[in-house]
Amino acid sequence: MPANQTVKKINSLKGEVSIPPDKSISHRSAMCAALTGGIVEVNNFSQGADCISTLNIVKALGCDVEFLGDKHIKIDASNAFKKDVYNLDCGNSGTSMRLFSGIVASRESETTLFGDESLSKRPMKRIITPLELMGAKIKHNQFKAPLLIKGAELFPIDYKSPIASAQVKSCILLAGLNTYGETKVTEPYLSRNHTEKMLKYLDADIETCGTVSKIRKSQLTPRNLSVCGDISSAAFFMVAAAIVPGSDVILKNVGLNPTRTGIVDILLKMGADIEILNQRLECNEEIGDIHIRYSSLKSVTIEGEIIPRLIDELPVIAVLATQAEGTTIVKDASDLRNKEADRIKCLVAELKKIGADIEEKPDGFIINGKTKLKGDAEVECYHDHRLAMSLYVAGLVCDKPVLIKEFDWVNISFPEFLSLMNVLSV
Repeated sequence: MPANQTVKKINSLKGEVSIPPDKSISHRSAMCAALTGGIVEVNNFSQGADCISTLNIVKALGCDVEFLGDKHIKIDASNAFKKDVYNLDCGNSGTSMRLFSGIVASRESETTLFGDESLSKRPMKRIITPLELMGAKIKHNQFKAPLLIKGAELFPIDYKSPIASAQVKSCILLAGLNTYGETKVTEPYLSRNHTEKMLKYLDADIETCGTVSKIRKSQLTPRNLSVCGDISSAAFFMVAAAIVPGSDVILKNVGLNPTRTGIVDILLKMGADIEILNQRLECNEEIGDIHIRYSSLKSVTIEGEIIPRLIDELPVIAVLATQAEGTTIVKDASDLRNKEADRIKCLVAELKKIGADIEEKPDGFIINGKTKLKGDAEVECYHDHRLAMSLYVAGLVCDKPVLIKEFDWVNISFPEFLSLMNVLSV
């Protein structure tokens, strides 16, 4: 039976914690290690179920994977990509399916990528279209998984993506890495750029300028990698500290890639007491410590080019907005409907159950604050880890307990979530 979780109001959050490894970078570290053809050690690799799915795919592709420590792995790719047929189980991970599609499409093998029930409902046309333009042969289930890809030598394209999506961009760039000529991707806004940064760090022939990325066929250099803390995971603690009175929290070793720090910008705009400490650069990625205290908050409008920089954080930002004075408006975020769940519809329904004044819109939502959340309800997470954690954060300021059904979906991305919350709870 899936585990439920009851969350109760707390007095405050205080102390320091190290945020678990960034999932986006963990995925890419394993994928890029597999593409080097050599031996790469990755320190601080995420133990979330999605990243383990990527690690299992790397093994299925012929790599030898050894755990040298709890989060320290060694990947030997000397025997990678030598079979003719692959069956790759992506589990619940959209990142795994979309990025590996680009990798296998440019190699002469026949690959089936499949996943669980949730992943099989998610849109894949966004990567099928550009890969087919490059010459890939893909069979699909009405543009959804499973995907059968007959890899071949591809053609470079100049692709103008209709959406700002790191997964779309990364899929094309990873296909272009093994394609003669120059493959170019242009986005309407700049999405997260971990793929570009890691490929550059490993000596790929890649250039980036604003929303344009260009890549040419190149061989990656095996170099050891280190993964920073995940700002998307840190977001739940940032919001909790901002809305629970008396809180004072330091989050250590958090990734501060500018394409991911929209949550920090919004917190500052809302009047949060937040400071970045000990900034530095590791493996081409910005890192620092985040110090955040409780403070009075004001409403904002969130729209346009900042949306790709905080798309995963919008569910917990909705919780933040319930505790801010005034009306917060979120728009241009229709891609929230294409996540593990329809995050707009589901979030609005569940926050209403605990007393939030929130209205669903086609591309976002409107929240009137500041609201005293009552709790005293059973809420659903819809098999969505971010909804589950966002509802937990809301429960910390509810007058009465909240029961979150099937809370163990949190293990998909953040198995350490409850233990870290317990460390900080006073």
